[in-house]
Amino acid sequence: MAKVIGAVDIDSERCKGCNLCVVACPTSVLDLQPKEVNNRGYHFAYTARPDACIGCASCAMVCPDACIEVYRVIEK
Repeated sequence: MAKVIGAVDIDSERCKGCNLCVVACPTSVLDLQPKEVNNRGYHFAYTARPDACIGCASCAMVCPDACIEVYRVIEK
């Protein structure tokens, strides 16, 4: 059976750290950067557990600033 592997690409400079993507992720892939901030002064989202991504794109759908892209790869 094929396995779907996801990859999340976040534009950290556009992210305002609203935390919506972190809450929407069913596999807890994303988290907010606790110590670093972007050029706008926000703690931005990052992929804390990239191996757990299933490519559902829930994070991209809830992002109000459209700074998340999700890619899916089917592994045979």
